[in-house]
Amino acid sequence: MRDKLKIAIYSGVIPSSTFIERLINGLASKHACEIYLFGIVKNKSDYHANVTIAGFKNKKWYKIIHLIRYSVLLYLFRLKDKKKLDAILKSQDRNTLLDKIKFYPVLWHKPDVFHLQWAKGLKDWIWVKEFGIKLVLSLRGTQINFSPIVDSSVRAAYKTYFPKVDMFHAVSKAIALEAEKYAAKQEKIKVIYSGLHLEPLTNAIKKDDSVFNILSVGRPHSIKGYTYALDACKLLKDNGVKFKYTIIGAQGNIQLAYQIKDLGLEAEVVLSKQKPFDTVQKMMQSSNVLVLPSLTEGIANVALEAMSLQTLVLTTDCGGMTEVIQDSYNGFVVPIRNSEKLAEKLIEINTMPKNEQLKITQNALKTVKEQHNEAQMLAKMFELYKNV
Repeated sequence: MRDKLKIAIYSGVIPSSTFIERLINGLASKHACEIYLFGIVKNKSDYHANVTIAGFKNKKWYKIIHLIRYSVLLYLFRLKDKKKLDAILKSQDRNTLLDKIKFYPVLWHKPDVFHLQWAKGLKDWIWVKEFGIKLVLSLRGTQINFSPIVDSSVRAAYKTYFPKVDMFHAVSKAIALEAEKYAAKQEKIKVIYSGLHLEPLTNAIKKDDSVFNILSVGRPHSIKGYTYALDACKLLKDNGVKFKYTIIGAQGNIQLAYQIKDLGLEAEVVLSKQKPFDTVQKMMQSSNVLVLPSLTEGIANVALEAMSLQTLVLTTDCGGMTEVIQDSYNGFVVPIRNSEKLAEKLIEINTMPKNEQLKITQNALKTVKEQHNEAQMLAKMFELYKNV
C-alpha cells in the first residue's frame, strides 16, 4: 500500500512563483509527499527527490516527443482511460493535439490530488474528477477580486464549476468571502496564509537617510493603483520632501510615463524593469518604505517579504491586507483611491523618529513569524490534502 500522498501542483509553468516553489519543495522535503509538476518547462530547476517533472519545453519537437510518449503509455497500459478522456475532450471541443500534450501526462501519472493554482484555468481541468482525482483550487488576488467582475464569461465559468471543486485554498478571509459570491461553498473553503522561509538578517543593508526612498513592486495594471501613488508623489514634491520613488516591473508603461511627465516628476520617479527575487529583496532592505497602493489584493506577498526584511509597509485597505497590517502598529494603512491620505502618511513616516519606526518593523516581523511562517503553511496545506 502506498503511504505517500501523490499531489500535482499545477501553475502551468515550471518553475513557478516563489511562493508556489516554497510549497512544492516544502511538501516534498518536510512532509514526504510525491509531487508532480506539469506544464511548460521554462528553466531548469533543482528539486527534491520526491518531485517529478512531467512537463515539456515549449518547442515543436519537444512537444511531439512528449505527446508520443504519453499517448503510447496510455494506449498500451490504460487504453480505457485514454478513450474516456478523448471522449470528454471531444464533447468539450478540446480534442486538439495541444490539449492532449497538456492533459495526457496528468492522466498517466494520476495523482491523488490535482492542486490548480489559478482559478481562471478551472474549466480546463474539471475533467480530472471523472478519474477519481480530487480537485483543489487556490483562490488568489485578481483572479477572484477582479477577473469575474470585468469578464462575464469568467463569472459564468466560476458559477458553473466552483460547486464541483472538492476543496478551495484561499489566501485570505476576504478572498474566501468573494469566492462565495460565485457559488463556492463556505464549508469547502480553507483559509491558509502564504508562508515565508524566514532567516535572520545577517547582512542588513544600510538605508540612505539623505533621501526618502519609496518602493513599489508589481506589474503596471490599473488595479495596482500606481496612478494614485504618483499623484501622492506630486503632493510630496509640493511639500518640499526630497524623495525617490521606484516602481519595479513598470518599465515601458506609457500611461505611467505620461503621468510622470505631466506631474513634473521625471527626477523623482523611476519605472524599473522586472528584477530577480534576490535583487528585489536588497532593494526592499535599502528602501525606507514599501508602498502598496492597490485597489484590490488578496494578501500581497511582496508586503509580507518587506515585513520579514524589517522594511516599513504602507498599504491601502484593499482585500485581505487589513488581515495582516494594523495602522501604526506593524505598518500603515490608508483608504484606496486616496492620494491625499497616501501623501499625508508618507510625510508622517518620513518625519517619524527612528525608534518608533524600529518598533513598527519589529511588530511587523513578529506578525509574519506568527501568521505567515512556512512551517505553518505547509502543515495546513498537508492537512487540507489529507482531508480532501
